[in-house]
Amino acid sequence: MKRRSFLQSVPVAVGGITVTAYGSSPLLEALSTSLSDTDRVLIIVQLNGGNDGLNTLIPLDQYASLTLSNIRQNILIPEDKVLKLGGTNDATGLHPSMTRMYDLYNNGKLSIIQGVGYPKFNYSHFRATDIWMSGSDSDKYVFSGWAGRYLGYEYPNYPVGFPNSVMPDPIAIRIGGNVLGLENQGVPMAVSITNTNDPLNLTGSLFQDAPGNNYMGKEIAFIREVQRQTDKFGDSVKAAADLGKNVSSLYPKASSDPGYLLGTQMAIVAKLISGGIKTRIFWVNTGGFDTHSAQVNSADHTAGTHANLLKGVSDVIGAFMDDAKLQGFEERIMGMTFSEFGRRIISNASGGTDHGAAQPMFIFGSKVVGGVLGKNPTIDPASTVNSNLPMQYDFRSVYASILGDWFCVEDAALDQILLKNFQKLPIVAPGSCIPTSVHEQNKELGENLVYAYPNPFVQSTKIKFETYGGHTMIQIINNEGSVIKTLVDKELQAGKYDVACDLEDAAAGIYYVRIQNKTLQQVKTLMKVNG
Repeated sequence: MKRRSFLQSVPVAVGGITVTAYGSSPLLEALSTSLSDTDRVLIIVQLNGGNDGLNTLIPLDQYASLTLSNIRQNILIPEDKVLKLGGTNDATGLHPSMTRMYDLYNNGKLSIIQGVGYPKFNYSHFRATDIWMSGSDSDKYVFSGWAGRYLGYEYPNYPVGFPNSVMPDPIAIRIGGNVLGLENQGVPMAVSITNTNDPLNLTGSLFQDAPGNNYMGKEIAFIREVQRQTDKFGDSVKAAADLGKNVSSLYPKASSDPGYLLGTQMAIVAKLISGGIKTRIFWVNTGGFDTHSAQVNSADHTAGTHANLLKGVSDVIGAFMDDAKLQGFEERIMGMTFSEFGRRIISNASGGTDHGAAQPMFIFGSKVVGGVLGKNPTIDPASTVNSNLPMQYDFRSVYASILGDWFCVEDAALDQILLKNFQKLPIVAPGSCIPTSVHEQNKELGENLVYAYPNPFVQSTKIKFETYGGHTMIQIINNEGSVIKTLVDKELQAGKYDVACDLEDAAAGIYYVRIQNKTLQQVKTLMKVNG
């Protein structure tokens, strides 16, 4: 048996929910009395199915043209029901069921990132999920996850020597089954435990004879090591569960309540953290977002399947944050949501939406930079059933920001973990990782300037842009949300530039030019017309 084949996860029962434990790391040895990079926790909330971003983060400035009411008339949320977000000039709002996340936003504890995606979308649930979990390009197959590679970077010798007196707990816990996101080179960073009571004394019950000094003996010795870790990690999870508690009264209480199962998972996370566990990454999930039909109540578009899903997520995140505040660990936690893709711009005849491209992401915690990052999309009146929202931010930039600015991973290591260089975004407040001067500098820079002339154009146009220096990227995105040309992708000196853009072979219609530089990006509309 190969060592990597043996490392499988076995459920741990905490509060009736299956828990899978993942290995520990020397990185956390600095955990002491102050909030350092090793005393921080990340909660990843996976929304299975593909969330409809246009009915979640709503571009109210697109209502005036009646475009959305024409192409989404059977699911559109009434303008007067939308929860308008401060700082957006009432141009952007949340779905009316997301009241608790709205409260978090108003208290500066919610960062919303517009138009998150990647250059060439995949619309398969399985493949798209793998792309988000692996952090790879859509045409590359990588058998490791972005969080797993981070753990592998921090814990290169795992499983040898773990757990230990400095780090007796799992570094990551997945509530539910295994996910690619927490694997490193196809291997779960895992030990196996049966339940929190640990009824099986595996250490003392199997393979009592001394292993031989050969290949098989080495494999047996390795299996014993994993069994010992299984027992010890099971003990640590149970000990934290016994010591921990939930204080908030806001978690969904009845199994029929929206978000009940997710609430049970998040309550376990809060309980383990309050019980003193040193785990740094928790991964939870909730499903049902594949809303091809009956997405809304036909008589009331603010109610229905999607409304219940969003209410569940909002209520649970709000309850978890309330629990964290009441128990005094609010400043230690940061969370993020993601789904494998968004939905199409145009709703379908079944009162639902089909698999799409870019989507909003939510980052929650008391240490986020609150507000909305990015601009509302401009909805093309000529949108077709294949039209998607253009990408504004690459999802791996979100990962880079969390790893670099929350867990303090150095830039050189980030490039290895994320497989290439990605911009970091101003979503984590200044602290031990980020000098305050960096955020102040970003405020002074404002937005990049990019535009095309002529626009509209027949065959080609010229893209004029300004960069503040450093890595600069200029991409052309089609109406389906895919990058079809990369005009610039290199280090540049600060200044103004122009570059030719030839779309002679492309069909007439709407395109987008996207610029990325430092923490900034901007997307502008291009129009190609027939000559």
